[in-house]
Amino acid sequence: MIRLEEVRKTYRRADGSVFSALDVPSLHVAAGEAVCVVGGSGTGKTTLLNVVAGIVRPDAGRVEVDGVDVTSLGEARRDLFRARRIGYVFQTFNLLQAYTAEENVLLPLRFAGVPRGEARSRAAELLSRVGLGAKRAQKPAAMSVGEQQRVAVARAVACRPKVLLADEPTASLDPANAAEAMRLLRDVAAEVGAVLLLVTHDQRLRGEFARVETLGAARKEAAS
Repeated sequence: MIRLEEVRKTYRRADGSVFSALDVPSLHVAAGEAVCVVGGSGTGKTTLLNVVAGIVRPDAGRVEVDGVDVTSLGEARRDLFRARRIGYVFQTFNLLQAYTAEENVLLPLRFAGVPRGEARSRAAELLSRVGLGAKRAQKPAAMSVGEQQRVAVARAVACRPKVLLADEPTASLDPANAAEAMRLLRDVAAEVGAVLLLVTHDQRLRGEFARVETLGAARKEAAS
């Protein structure tokens, strides 16, 4: 389902030096798997997810998701592929503050071309599933952090993705909401049949997963 081979990404600093943001010799994730990737700050966790999602194009290597070589797609096709097959729970949620909870969940459905009636029905069902059916007309600013996290999860799975990516999903949550967020992610991924790839620096989450992978200790200077 997810296959990375010899994937590398580097960036150039303002002073001209180059650093390695990601170096993954090999990573394979099978359909139905839930995988936790741990690593400290600067080990490339977010870059890994962005490469899988096609947001960032690696400098080298192959990234295959659901049988498609993402690195071979042009920008427009990558955007459509992401909309239809990948759900992404961002660390800071990335909810649009001017939109209601329902409108936030509707956005990916509309972008993916889901008919209006079906989109509204699916958004209402998902918000009810995450316990926010009565708050679907509220905007993020009127919600707690835990409620915003649930809206973000509902939005991520709205298009019934093949792959669900989660970037530090418990970083801004208290222990009770963190536990609820993990349960919700695992349950919803299982319900839609999605691969769950989660990255975190929180070592406590290791026990939640049967499979844990570790990224390198630190970003290394690369040859310019």
